[in-house]
Amino acid sequence: MYKLIAIDIDDTLINDDKEVTPATQTALEQAVAAGVVVTLATGRAYASAQAIARQTGLNVPIITYQGALVKNLMDEKVLYERYVPQDAVRKLFQYCVEHDLHLQTYIDDKLYAREENQKLIEYSQLNRTQYFIEPDWENKLVPQKTPKMLIIDDPAYLDELSPILRELLGNSVHITKSKPHFLEIMHSEGTKGIALEFLAGHFGCELSETIAVGDSWNDHEMLEAAGLGVAMANAIPALKEIADFVTLSNNEDGVKYAIDKFILKTVE
Repeated sequence: MYKLIAIDIDDTLINDDKEVTPATQTALEQAVAAGVVVTLATGRAYASAQAIARQTGLNVPIITYQGALVKNLMDEKVLYERYVPQDAVRKLFQYCVEHDLHLQTYIDDKLYAREENQKLIEYSQLNRTQYFIEPDWENKLVPQKTPKMLIIDDPAYLDELSPILRELLGNSVHITKSKPHFLEIMHSEGTKGIALEFLAGHFGCELSETIAVGDSWNDHEMLEAAGLGVAMANAIPALKEIADFVTLSNNEDGVKYAIDKFILKTVE
């Protein structure tokens, strides 16, 4: 019997029109009615994730910033938080300035960058997030606590950049991709897998009693940690390989199918 299900948002819970379909919404409600904790696990900022969580009627803690922040929806109490170490923040900013890379950071759930450009504008439109420009990054942004930093660039270039940054920043950070052109940097304990483990403990259930559903490489830690790891049909091949089950795509109510099959047991 599964007691907790953690669901990624983009390209998993929501379809390509950025909507939770009525059918999936009903499945979420049925899972909650069956006594299962339904939560979200996303790379998004809390402010962005909570809007979708509230829209779906959830009232539990949700996993945001790839696992760097777990926060209650009802009273907004922070249950778990990990910030990028300050030394790594400074090194990353310096590297991106020297190599003319677009880097953005989150402080108090607000999105900041050192200059405005097309990448920032498109990102803010995609996530419906307001952004703030702070040219004095060294004094104004580096000293602040940030759960996540994000570089936007060509996917192949980011694949080359990733090992360089791992060497530069060391073991204190967790580096992952949420989309092919998004490279995200968190605290080393800011992963969806560690956050899922924390939430399972919070609700008093075993990891074997949890399900994780996702589509991107940033979901692999939680799919590996969960009792049942579910990849979407539209997931990247590497995630499907490690998943216990591949459900339908995000445009075919894949989350609903997984809930029907493993929680409600209404499909074979």
